[in-house]
Amino acid sequence: MSAPLPRSFFDRPAEDVAPDLLGCVLSRSAPEGVVAVRLTEVEAYAGPRDPASHAYRGPTKRNEVMFGPPGHAYVYFTYGMHFCVNLVCMGEGDPSAVLLRAGEIVEGRALAEARRPRSTARDLARGPARLCEALAIDREMYGADVCAESSPLRVFRGSPVPSPRAGPRTGVTSAKDVAWRFWIDGDPSVSPYRLHTPRRRTVIDQG
Repeated sequence: MSAPLPRSFFDRPAEDVAPDLLGCVLSRSAPEGVVAVRLTEVEAYAGPRDPASHAYRGPTKRNEVMFGPPGHAYVYFTYGMHFCVNLVCMGEGDPSAVLLRAGEIVEGRALAEARRPRSTARDLARGPARLCEALAIDREMYGADVCAESSPLRVFRGSPVPSPRAGPRTGVTSAKDVAWRFWIDGDPSVSPYRLHTPRRRTVIDQG
C-alpha cells in the first residue's frame, strides 16, 4: 500500500474533506492482524459553525484533539456501549471533523468476522459503531495520527468516487437538515438514514 494521505488533505473544512474520503481506505493494525475498510459513508461536522458538533461550545477534555492539528483520530464513546471514530480537519483552534459511518471490508475479513461473529458480510462495518468494532477502534486510538507511517490507524487514497450522494446527517438533534452526509450510491454497506429518536442519554450529535 502507498503512503498514508498527507496532512494537507485534512487541512480543509470538514464538508470539503468528507466527500473526498469516500473510496479511501482506513487501515487498523493490531497485534492480531490488520483490518481495512473502503469508506462508503461519512458525515461532516463543522465545529463552532455547527450546533451538532461536539466542538460547538468550545474545548473540553473529551474533544481536545479536535483543537489540535488535522489528521488525527477523535474517538468517543456513546450510549455507554459503542465507540465512533472521526478524523480531525482544520484543527489548531478551528476544529471540525468527519465521522466515519460505514465501510466495506477489503482486508482482514476473517479477523473482522471474529470480532463480529453474529454479523452478516454486509453489516460487518455498516454503521459507525460496527465499523469501530470490526477494526478494534477504541479509546486507545484517541489522537492517533492517521497520516503517520508508523501509526496503527492510517488512511490511504483509494479510487475516486465521481458523484457521491449527499443528504441530511442521520440521528442528529441540531442542524438536522444540513446535507453533510455523503455516501456511495448503491453500496450495500451504507447504513440506513434515521431521524433522531430521543433517549435518556443523549450523546448522538457527533463532533
